[in-house]
Amino acid sequence: MNERSGAGASGGCGLDVRLWGKERGLPHPYPLICHLLDTAAVFQVLWDVVLGDGVKATIAEALGLDVAEARSVVAFWAGLHDIGKVSPPFQAQVPYCYGPVRDDPGYASMPGAEGEKDFRHEIATHWALNELLGQEGYPTVDRILRKSVAHQVAQLLGGHHGSFGKVLISKQAARPADYNPGLGRSGWSEQRRAHFEALRRAVGAVAVPQGGLPAGSAVVVSGLVVVADWLASRTSAIQPRIPAPGWSGTAAEVDAHWQAAVLAAPEWVRAARLGRARFSVTAFGAMFPFTPNSLQGDLVAHLPGMVGQRGTGLVLVTAPTGDGKTEAALFAASLLGRASGARGVYFALPTMGTADAMLPRVKEYASRALSGERALMLLHSMAWLTAPDAEPEKGAADLPGSGVEVPTATATADAADADAAGDARLADPEVAVAVAVAVADRREAAEAGSAAEDRTGGREGLFSAGKSTVIEADGWLRGPKRGLLAPLGVGTIDQALGSVLPLRYNVLRLFGLSDKVFVVDEAHAYGPWMHQLLLRLLEWLGEMRAPVVLLSATLTGRSAGSLVDAYRRGAGFREPSGAVPRYPGWLYVSGVSGQVSAARGTVSDRARKLTVTRRPVVWDTAEAAGSPVREGGRRAALRKALAPVAAEGGTALVCCTTVAEAQQTYRDVCAAFPALAERPGGVELLHSRYPADERAAITARCEAAYGKPGEGPVAVRPASVLVATQVVEQSLDLDFDLVVSDLAPLAQLLQRAGRARRHSRGPHGRPVWAVPEDGPELVVLDPLDASGGRPPRTWGSVYDAGLLVRTSRILEKCAGDGIAVPGDVQRLVDEVYEDDFVDGLADAAARDALARMDEERAAGEAAERSLANWTSICAPVDVGGDLGKLSARDAGVTEELLTTRLGADAGRVLCLYEQENGRATLDRAGRIPVPTGSRPEGCLRAAELAAVARRVAPVPGQWLRGDEFADTVPAGWGTHPTLRDLVVLRMRPAGAGVWVSRQGRRALSISDLGLETE
Repeated sequence: MNERSGAGASGGCGLDVRLWGKERGLPHPYPLICHLLDTAAVFQVLWDVVLGDGVKATIAEALGLDVAEARSVVAFWAGLHDIGKVSPPFQAQVPYCYGPVRDDPGYASMPGAEGEKDFRHEIATHWALNELLGQEGYPTVDRILRKSVAHQVAQLLGGHHGSFGKVLISKQAARPADYNPGLGRSGWSEQRRAHFEALRRAVGAVAVPQGGLPAGSAVVVSGLVVVADWLASRTSAIQPRIPAPGWSGTAAEVDAHWQAAVLAAPEWVRAARLGRARFSVTAFGAMFPFTPNSLQGDLVAHLPGMVGQRGTGLVLVTAPTGDGKTEAALFAASLLGRASGARGVYFALPTMGTADAMLPRVKEYASRALSGERALMLLHSMAWLTAPDAEPEKGAADLPGSGVEVPTATATADAADADAAGDARLADPEVAVAVAVAVADRREAAEAGSAAEDRTGGREGLFSAGKSTVIEADGWLRGPKRGLLAPLGVGTIDQALGSVLPLRYNVLRLFGLSDKVFVVDEAHAYGPWMHQLLLRLLEWLGEMRAPVVLLSATLTGRSAGSLVDAYRRGAGFREPSGAVPRYPGWLYVSGVSGQVSAARGTVSDRARKLTVTRRPVVWDTAEAAGSPVREGGRRAALRKALAPVAAEGGTALVCCTTVAEAQQTYRDVCAAFPALAERPGGVELLHSRYPADERAAITARCEAAYGKPGEGPVAVRPASVLVATQVVEQSLDLDFDLVVSDLAPLAQLLQRAGRARRHSRGPHGRPVWAVPEDGPELVVLDPLDASGGRPPRTWGSVYDAGLLVRTSRILEKCAGDGIAVPGDVQRLVDEVYEDDFVDGLADAAARDALARMDEERAAGEAAERSLANWTSICAPVDVGGDLGKLSARDAGVTEELLTTRLGADAGRVLCLYEQENGRATLDRAGRIPVPTGSRPEGCLRAAELAAVARRVAPVPGQWLRGDEFADTVPAGWGTHPTLRDLVVLRMRPAGAGVWVSRQGRRALSISDLGLETE
């Protein structure tokens, strides 16, 4: 082909600038070569300001290059990501651009090539680069392409839209155009070569790597390529840089564009807040305004020396609730982060409530201990409601042409009743229910054997600390899938676990975690499914030498060992560690040498003797409130336990197993103690089956009434009882004079007992019956004796029956001497799971019954672990040069399976209240009208959408089954993901503050007690 003026060139050595790279939303098409140059320029800046020196050195060493050469070569790769756009199917998407090219005799392709819609440009990149890089001397292995450096780079760049293709077949890879008509033939291949050479020359990437990237480094480079592409694809970045008419892509023009891109890219990256936080403070006293306690002091005394000698790694801290594990974790994070050169922290928690509560603590820590870029993100589905000018991301207009999926929030509990759905929420539709099983949620959720789900979200949320502080995340980081890229993050554990599921952009999540300190709170709080995913994530973090801090109040020794060994496996140490935790205490694992320190035991500054009263009861919760009380029943036992509160003042927590039983217990307590119920705040009810705004208001009241005392004199609190579900186990810092709980597994009972006399209130701060603050009391209502060793039917599968039997037996033994906290905790938590527990039962029938229960639990846990292994990505050691394994799903592993974990069944409802005047409102008081949708495009404004989202409530999916619950949101509201699968309940007043929606044979009601069903 010959040189051609004006529009460009289609000759063998010239660029044809008619080939466009970006067009949507632009006044004129943007030449492809310009986008490739822009992306390479952004990548170089990201390499400089985002990656640590250790990461850069690891990549360079793997490639057989020095760091400067590696920087240029990998930036060149980043620019090549869209070279597959030199193909008929892609160019044909803009007919007026494609027409002149199609009619140019210098271009040839098979008939219908432009119609190969499934041959997307990223696939074309994979096929084309395997050939181009091989021709440039990149090491190749013809028969085993996964061992070929040329193929690895091609596969990596072909995954820039979030999913890697399969390894190419050698015979087909040798003749790519014969097997892929969409590549085109003459002209097309020459233009790919021309773009390749022009980019390489401009970037200066003359070096040829001699080796491929290990799995962890490939994840880093892949993630950085995606980010560079996104930043370079913003309309605001492209518009000022569109070449003037007559631009023909000569070498001089290409060089000028490159130099301009190099000058512009630093500001693009700076504005995106993608820099590095620096761990500039390592002294505990400079981080926190108090003297370290025994646990914290032991870390201060010994961890710095260990890290200094053996490098970064993993720290496991085990201690009772309230013993300062959070500050211990942040101190450890500072030491590990400084040693590793990490760029930030992600603090992962089990529920949305715990994440919200942790945010200000991490903010305060960052302001004292960190410097550099300190953009802080709150990451869960409802975080956008707390952001300034809150509005969930609707689309990706500012992203690459193919777009990025709009996130929706999906969460689930493990079975049906689901207080859980209120807290364990996701910010990404792909991760969805697959990982959102927060433990407090999943237990309560299991009522009636189905699950509850919350799809009330929008996007990864933004936290802004205001203009007066450098700790703020804004603008670009608020977009979908970007939250983990911020240097600092606080959010739910699912945000991290999504990185090890074969979902689009899972590698971007891994990249976001790869150079941060990963802190996991409540590491004991996850069932077999999530625990197995956490193990896989720890393997990847070990491979990438990312520092990790794990916290737990009730972690079994077996689980602790599995977490430590997973991290060590990833770091290359495959033999079991034999790690055994101390309680309270901590241990350290070197990610460099694999050495595991002997666990250090510490003394708790809050040593206490927990008085445990186990009361066998007949389960009579279904009996009407105020009806005659049965001797030996739960209602009678509860009255006896709460009598001192009603008579002498003080506070009590009553923790129930299901929402329905909590609601009925609330009614019964009010009937039993009418004077208490009549006083404001005398009896409170908290669970998740409220509209979100009502639950938030109740939670705020509870925190004010039962939270940590303020400064100054403290008096005995007026008599008050909180009836609640498992949501109080982890999410709230509450303090009661007495805790009463239905039987639950021992670890959960100890968590609840941690709310008993939690804070020091001094000699005059508690009623006479609760004066010994170091002797808290836990009353356990145990139904097993009266029910033949099986839990009540109303509990469904909330708890494993075998664990309840084991806990009941242990409590029976502890009733006399109590439980020393922390002294007895580790022993008892391990004892619950001991294999020989059954042998200690004297009765043969009891042994047989428990053995059957244990077999059922073991089978269920094995099935969950197997499913996690089946659906998650492979371990880094198993990648073997094939990045396609990070996107591949086995036969039967569908998106539906990944997003509806284990057949979870859940629903979300929005109550619309039909007032007497015929007008519908969002609130029962009739003050907030139902929005009609006022935007020109027919959808809700940001404030209207937020008002709706705040009033959505989770319910078991079985409540909404059938055609009678088919009322969806009004058409004028649009199709925003926040509204997806939302069922509208039109409520009518039924008297006494109750509103009812009758649908067929089922009636749903709402009142001050939350949602209920007949």
